[in-house]
Amino acid sequence: VHPNVSQGCQGGCATCSDYNGCLSCKPRLFFVLERIGMKQIGVCLSSCPSGYYGTRYPDINKCAKCKADCDTCFTRNFCTKCKSGFYLYSGKCLEKCPDGLEANNHTMECTSIVHCEASEWSPWSPCTKKGKTCGFKRGNEVRVREIVQHPSARGNPCPATSESRKCIVQRKRCQKEGKGKKNREEKRKKSNKDENKETRQESKGRAARRQNREQRENNNKTQPKKRKAPNKEQDLSPVDTAH
Repeated sequence: VHPNVSQGCQGGCATCSDYNGCLSCKPRLFFVLERIGMKQIGVCLSSCPSGYYGTRYPDINKCAKCKADCDTCFTRNFCTKCKSGFYLYSGKCLEKCPDGLEANNHTMECTSIVHCEASEWSPWSPCTKKGKTCGFKRGNEVRVREIVQHPSARGNPCPATSESRKCIVQRKRCQKEGKGKKNREEKRKKSNKDENKETRQESKGRAARRQNREQRENNNKTQPKKRKAPNKEQDLSPVDTAH
């Protein structure tokens, strides 16, 4: 062992030196060189830092630097996140997205263009005018639909979600609220009143007829019976008949 090499190192180093830091790492740790000014120091890490990717070899595990436009990468030729100003697409960092794709500034990726989608139209509403369905001849009816898929930045915009058209209805008078019920109640009361009046009149008539009948019966009981006048022809004597 070189005099400048020590095996009693800290921080995951298997071998190290006072000048260069770690020279080799313990199993499963990654060796990476960090620059401090003009000097490079070896360190051992459990995972590679941003801008590096790990490679494993039988004798040593190393962290290699990603391409210049990659912020993080899986291999040198496959980026997982791009630096500012680039958009990720299929493991590559591009300044401009291919045709048919659009740049997503939120995820910094090239994504598919999404067009707006709307549902089917609803049935036409009843013909109304100023919120009423009576008291007019011409009004309007409407139908609506919902947006089921909102578009992306370069997608086709959404269409109108409501339509209105003129309509014609048979003109009819508006019935005031509660008027119909009130009229029916008044008719019912009037009918009951008429029925009661007729019943009272019939009762009075029956009572009057009964009183008249009773009066006649009383009169017949109190008046004396009249004698029948004698028959003049029967009272004539034979003599008078001869004369």
